[in-house]
Amino acid sequence: MYPPAFDALLAALADIYRTEGREAADRTAQALTTTPAPESFLPQPPCELDAMMRALLVTSPHPAAGAILAAQEFIPWGTNPVADRMSEAAAAICAVTTLMSPEGPIPAPDLRLGLFYQRPDSYYALHNHDADETYVILAGEALWTAGDDTRIRRPGDMIHHPSLMPHAFRTGPEGLLALWRWSGDVNTHSYAFLDDPQAIAV
Repeated sequence: MYPPAFDALLAALADIYRTEGREAADRTAQALTTTPAPESFLPQPPCELDAMMRALLVTSPHPAAGAILAAQEFIPWGTNPVADRMSEAAAAICAVTTLMSPEGPIPAPDLRLGLFYQRPDSYYALHNHDADETYVILAGEALWTAGDDTRIRRPGDMIHHPSLMPHAFRTGPEGLLALWRWSGDVNTHSYAFLDDPQAIAV
């Protein structure tokens, strides 16, 4: 049902989660490679940040970065699903695609998964949500805050946020492209921005 490049992308993302060592990650990997979407992924018009994403992906040694680049025309990039809780300026720093969720396009009742791109030299403010979350850096880097831990994260780094852990990220001159996975209570209404002296208005 999927174009070959998109099949290869899903296989590459599944390979990442097979190394995470969590039951929900194993289920995510299985679902990525066995659950068909009701409709095929078709070529998409380039999103506003497409050229920046492509320029970043070619610099990354991560194998999934190449798979994203090869399938980029099929990835339905859009605005942040929680953009209604952000200022226009804050929402404009990133692009997000959701590939798996209760609503689809790949259906999963208790999982969400997608890709996240953030512009260079920008800050995504401190926030939390009910879902457990794992991010994997695929290209670029960011100064990443996860609870009390703040450090530079680079391609291949995996960061787990337990439910309600505050987290935020500041990109450098390259920007950032990452994979994210939610499990547990994957509702979106709990997503909340927190008091954060570093934040731009959200």
